[in-house]
Amino acid sequence: MVAAGTLIEYMDNGQFVCALVTACEDKRLRLVNQNGRETLLPKARVMHGSRQPMGENGGREQIEALLRATDERRRQLLNKVNLSDIWELAIEDGAAHYDPDFLAELTLGQPADDDILAAFLRAVIFDKTYFRYREGQILVQSDEQVKEALAQHEKERRKTELMTQGAAILRAIMAGENTAPELEVLRRESLEILAALYLDTASPAQAEIGRLLLKEAGLNQPRAPFDILVAAGVWSKHENIPLLKSGLPLTFSHRARQQAETLLRQPLDALFDDPGRKDFTHLRPMTIDGHGTLDFDDALTIESVSEGWLAGVHISDVAHYVQPGAPLFEEALARGSSLYFPEGQVPMLPRHLSQGICSLIQGEIRAAVSFMILLSPEAEVLSTRITPSIIKVARRLTYDEADSRMEDDPELKVLNDLRLKLRKRRLAQGALLLPIPDVNICIDQAGKPHISLGRTDTPARTLVSEMMILANSEAARHISDRMAPGLFRSQPPLKNRIVFGEDDDLFLNIRQRKLLPRGELLTKAMPHSGLGVSHYTTVTSPIRRLLDLLMQHQLNTIIRRQPTRFSASDCRDFADIINHTLAAGNAVKQQRQRYWLLRYLEDHLGQPLTALIIDAGPKRTNLLVADLLMDTELPTPPAWQPTPGATVTICARRADALENTVKFDWC
Repeated sequence: MVAAGTLIEYMDNGQFVCALVTACEDKRLRLVNQNGRETLLPKARVMHGSRQPMGENGGREQIEALLRATDERRRQLLNKVNLSDIWELAIEDGAAHYDPDFLAELTLGQPADDDILAAFLRAVIFDKTYFRYREGQILVQSDEQVKEALAQHEKERRKTELMTQGAAILRAIMAGENTAPELEVLRRESLEILAALYLDTASPAQAEIGRLLLKEAGLNQPRAPFDILVAAGVWSKHENIPLLKSGLPLTFSHRARQQAETLLRQPLDALFDDPGRKDFTHLRPMTIDGHGTLDFDDALTIESVSEGWLAGVHISDVAHYVQPGAPLFEEALARGSSLYFPEGQVPMLPRHLSQGICSLIQGEIRAAVSFMILLSPEAEVLSTRITPSIIKVARRLTYDEADSRMEDDPELKVLNDLRLKLRKRRLAQGALLLPIPDVNICIDQAGKPHISLGRTDTPARTLVSEMMILANSEAARHISDRMAPGLFRSQPPLKNRIVFGEDDDLFLNIRQRKLLPRGELLTKAMPHSGLGVSHYTTVTSPIRRLLDLLMQHQLNTIIRRQPTRFSASDCRDFADIINHTLAAGNAVKQQRQRYWLLRYLEDHLGQPLTALIIDAGPKRTNLLVADLLMDTELPTPPAWQPTPGATVTICARRADALENTVKFDWC
């Protein structure tokens, strides 16, 4: 019961205030406090009342001075209270709660008078880490509660530090100033938060800190995090943001790198000790690839035999090095495929392998899987033998070199003749060719993109393509005929056909592509209408595609007459992984190509561009920017109706590659 003349304490705006009770009412107390104010206070707000009455003797000024002196003594005593030490003793003792006087005496080592008790209670109420004050008792926090509270305190401390020093660091970065060495950890943490914020990978707490940090620094533009990270040297000004957002791995684990180093130390001569591996080093395989290719996973040979021709399609035996369950295999599972961008690539396997021992490099002994396909003079498949092998590539040709030698080189001439006949057979089975030019994007040293279109249906390119389709079809047939589990590419029959034979009309090819049924990845071999084959999988690019690596493993066990590597259940699981990773990878590639096309347009605003009208309605017209193969849409002009298939001139009025926006207009 608080009586008149009692010195009490209560909290006001987070601070303890000493006051003298001058009168007691039903539920309230009339007070004069240390600041000279008279007030009414609900009794429930009293935190502590002195056990000895102070009395009301003396004048008003004397009472106020006494209250201020009491508050100051208690502040001084508060500085001597160490709740952490007392909590450790209380935890060892095991009691759940204590009398405040007992802990107050234990804390300061002397009998608990009003000041000592008040100081102890102030400490407990200010810092709820170790104890709680409830109904006159001191409750002991558990070890788990204390750890959680300390962690929260540290988070709050770091947040406060980030808000003050972090904002100053960001302003310094944008001003081109260096950060003091002692602030490097804080600088790194601030930039990591901004990166997560920009990539939409930040937790709610991180996102809140990031926004407050930018606000404190006065950097509120939407692209401010990007600009800061570029200025700090964390990102380049052409950073591949879609790739970072995708979550696809960008580096290889330490275990995977170690395994790759170990594989590099394996002697290649050991390949000859494998009795199941054929020595084909007497053959003279050739590789035909792009000018900048570094990972060669297929080579070709051709021999004249009595029945016709023995075509060899030799594929790098990546499965020999990358075994299921090993770190490198897990890395391939996480990636799904290699990703190629105008500015570089993210390989599925470390470059030690993809450009080293797994690459069919001219003049080097390599492990391979060889498809020895006996063809009649009319390119009919008479028989196929698939075997692990050892090869040494004799010639490396680019597509351009192969095209220029096609009529004079005896091997190329035969392969080209077979190409034409193989293609004719596929067309007879309903295949669609639909050549669309490649958009070649070259980035110069200044970071400017240069765009050109390259034909995809040159003799050399289609020669390689036909031989790969042949090998993949034979691999699918070999696995399917033995009722073994596998992963097969298929495509349902085409319902609406507008292209026939070898039509090379860009407009028709684009329209036909829009009508193609969606391809499927199945565990049972089914026809592929677009390729004109009854069985299809892919095994010819195991360096760069997970599907090919998996099927190479499955094929290897079959041709060696071993139990199949993967079960039907495994194949279904792999199909889910491949569909997911390929969707993510393709989305990144498309967005990255669009980024560079928009960068190109940023430098060519207002310049006339040829566009092909794909479709036209009363309100909207769909077009293909012919020089860039970029889809766009414009309002249909009121004065005339565009004709599908016709070419028109448009121009880009605005383009922002980073924001992924472009505005075209009729010219």
